Amino acid sequence: MNKENFNEGLLGFLDASPTPFHATKNMAMMLENAGFVRLYEEQSWDLVSGKKYFVTRGDSSVIAFNYIGHKHYIMLGSHTDSPNLKLKPNPVIKEHGVMKLSVEPYGGLLYTTWFDRDLSLAGRITYLNSQNIIKDALIDVKNPISIIPSLAIHLDDKANKDKTINPQTDILPIISSNSDFNLEEFLRAELQKNGIDDVVEVYANELSLYDTQSSSFIGVNNDFIASARLDNLLSCYVGLLSMCSVDDKPMLFFASDHEEIGSSSVVGAEGSFLENTLHRVFKDYEEFVQMARTSMMISMDNAHAIHPNFPSKHDLNHAPHINKGVVIKTNSNQRYASNSKTVSRFMNVASGIGESYQSFVARSDMGCGSTIGPIISAKIGIDTLDIGLPTYAMHSIREVCGSNDAYSLYKIILGFTHT
Repeated sequence: MNKENFNEGLLGFLDASPTPFHATKNMAMMLENAGFVRLYEEQSWDLVSGKKYFVTRGDSSVIAFNYIGHKHYIMLGSHTDSPNLKLKPNPVIKEHGVMKLSVEPYGGLLYTTWFDRDLSLAGRITYLNSQNIIKDALIDVKNPISIIPSLAIHLDDKANKDKTINPQTDILPIISSNSDFNLEEFLRAELQKNGIDDVVEVYANELSLYDTQSSSFIGVNNDFIASARLDNLLSCYVGLLSMCSVDDKPMLFFASDHEEIGSSSVVGAEGSFLENTLHRVFKDYEEFVQMARTSMMISMDNAHAIHPNFPSKHDLNHAPHINKGVVIKTNSNQRYASNSKTVSRFMNVASGIGESYQSFVARSDMGCGSTIGPIISAKIGIDTLDIGLPTYAMHSIREVCGSNDAYSLYKIILGFTHT
């Protein structure tokens, strides 16, 4: 696969995955097309050596693995969720001549970037059918149905100075000037578009707003890719394609939900999904421990590229540049799980195939984010490397990465299968 085909596939994946539910569904379809056999957690597993398998949990996390009967696994970790605005259970507000939606911020999003964007709605709906069965379905409205209008500068003399945003009152999307709008009827209509007519009652939903602008190449030479949800569907795509490109090597790919809010959930990295799966693959405890201690986890998340307008926000000796290679992330307080052994192994593989890499360490006077890397390293007992792809505007509604870096990471991961 060349870089052009890789990036075109990336843009398609980003646009088709407005929520973790859609991302997981798309990854499951791609895995099935690549010959992976679907497993279900509630059923018994009868694994056959040499086959490829995948399993999902909660419709928003997925694990895929080659069953080789080998201990030395390369594991790839990423997350399916991104900061967004989620609908509250009773979201409709009628006031001041319009219908608004009450929303709750999910994760550490940049509020200002959500104003004046064409917003749509997607996610999961749970409903009751005429057989008294509770079922789930995904919807994606696709059309722009809402907007969060900015307050005119004439009415806010601090708009360009020290603007603050109240998430309870200031970022409510407007959806209609018609006071007869009924949300349940709207959701029923969306289900009908998906061929679901048997709906007695819409019980609950997990719906999120998203920007309808498509991902795109930016720059006079297409140097950049701009899109929503680069953090962290970018790494999901790299891990997925790497997994689908390897048939006979011990490799595992894990994409979990809820990283942006701490990973502490049934579908998050701090939950039991990965550990349960590994224990079912390696049923003997001695074998499990040996696998963990001879394997390596590569935790893939985005990294802060040095912002050309705000260079003082970086440690200049550890300030990655876009399109200059994959970023190795380290932190002495274990916010990242990289250690000298895992870093050295990555450097050796990358250098061996002629791919560049960079280092990131946060300024000592600034806070440092974290990833699923330290969580998995501690739970499984596996040596872990935290890496990332350099990005501008992380947690914005529209983030920016380089058009070279993801493809470079893909090649490095494949290089690990030859070591």
